[in-house]
Amino acid sequence: TDEIREHAAIEIDVEGEGEGAFYIELGEGRTVVEPYEYYDKDCRIRTTADVITELLLGTLDLDTAVSTGRLRIEGNRAKFDLLAYTLKEAVAKKAAAGKTTSKKTTAKKTAAKKTDDGTAAVETAEKKKAARATSAKKTTAKKSAAKENADETASVATTEKKPAVKKPAAKKTAAKKTVANDDATETKPATKKPAAKKTSSKKQAE
Repeated sequence: TDEIREHAAIEIDVEGEGEGAFYIELGEGRTVVEPYEYYDKDCRIRTTADVITELLLGTLDLDTAVSTGRLRIEGNRAKFDLLAYTLKEAVAKKAAAGKTTSKKTTAKKTAAKKTDDGTAAVETAEKKKAARATSAKKTTAKKSAAKENADETASVATTEKKPAVKKPAAKKTAAKKTVANDDATETKPATKKPAAKKTSSKKQAE
């Protein structure tokens, strides 16, 4: 209302639920709202609380409210136009402020999401790194266990394949050969040398 310099007093009568009256006084760059009737009013507006709420929220246009009969005007229409201008400016500023707040909130949410995503990425990377380390440890443990099992298996196989030395059997064989030689010596016939000597004596006698 900084641009409004002329005076205007507009009474608003609320009908139906929330019934009552208040007035808006404009002039000298200021706005005054009081919950009373204004006897020297320039114009009067008759409407419902719902229409006023919709007008203030910007969900209903003032011209539409007038053309559809949801808002009725009595008195000086020019003074009403001052109020209409003020209302439109206020709604536009409120909408712009709401958009700015919405953008800031969205920006904060986006920044928070990025931060969360970054944290999540770091946590995921750390989890993957830890998982790799655990997997490597498990693989090393498996290889060590497999190697130990292989060594044990090879040791057992070598022990099983190694032939037993039968030294006593060899000794027995040698003993048998000795006994056989003794037998052969015993059965060998004796040489009759004395008979040869007798023949020689006989020849000499002749």
